[in-house]
Amino acid sequence: MLVVLGSINADLVFRVESLPRPGETVSCASFAFHHGGKGANQACAAARAGAVVRFVGCVGEDAWGPVLRRGLEEAGVDTSLLATSPRPSGTAVIAVDETGENAILVASGANLDVSADQLDRAGLGKGTTLLCQNEIPLATTRAGLARGRALGARTILNFAPAVAGALAVLDEVDVLVVNHGEATRLLDRDLPPEAAVRALASHTRTCVLTLGRDGALAVGPEGAWHVPALPVEPVDTTGAGDTFTGVLAAGLDLGLPWTEALARAAVAAGIVCERLGARSGQPTSEEVAARRAELPPVLPLALS
Repeated sequence: MLVVLGSINADLVFRVESLPRPGETVSCASFAFHHGGKGANQACAAARAGAVVRFVGCVGEDAWGPVLRRGLEEAGVDTSLLATSPRPSGTAVIAVDETGENAILVASGANLDVSADQLDRAGLGKGTTLLCQNEIPLATTRAGLARGRALGARTILNFAPAVAGALAVLDEVDVLVVNHGEATRLLDRDLPPEAAVRALASHTRTCVLTLGRDGALAVGPEGAWHVPALPVEPVDTTGAGDTFTGVLAAGLDLGLPWTEALARAAVAAGIVCERLGARSGQPTSEEVAARRAELPPVLPLALS
């Protein structure tokens, strides 16, 4: 079983010709609502990848709350530990330009009230996995990871969005997933990708560094690999990182070998980039299997 402790948002997505610069107003014809939040996105990606997933988080007592809960349930996620808060449900405003690049504003709302105490009934223990991100308070994430580790669960952290000087949180982490920018913030210095993944792997058991079109690097006791990206023409890159992380967590929770879990995560992330919406574009396990042969081989990585 995979338990996800994290955020859930209503995403308002605007398609624009170009992303606004400071002080600039950019007009577009309309917007679309999508289910979002890094925690909820990763939970849904993992469920679609075949894992048994329980989500632990918080929505508001507003019109968005039931909508967001239903979105998780429709993806096959257990919402029995999704609490409610007097704050508004988390909301994100996302601008996506013609190249698929995005800019995002997030109002955390009810996500600020998520508590590690909610994990008491989550069923964590040996043979289970706890997945966290950084869209709820860092103290809550760290407390949750400590509980998971104490109970014998595998702990995975997608440290996004990243803040500088927070390396201590990695004490409770088995698998860290970050992109290059997040690695720079976490280390508080800019290193080349191979140096960054090696530096972060020294603080945790395994580090996976995602690199967009250049794939990902993974370093840990199991080995060191370069994972290529699925060759695609991107439409919307918004959900790629969350899909990669959720599918990777699902693969590890299901007992897949590391290289196969990484490969499936890369395929799923590529597929979601071909579609609009951080969550609505997430592929099923059958869709990932159908595209698996398109991914170049995962190769051993020689680190100097």
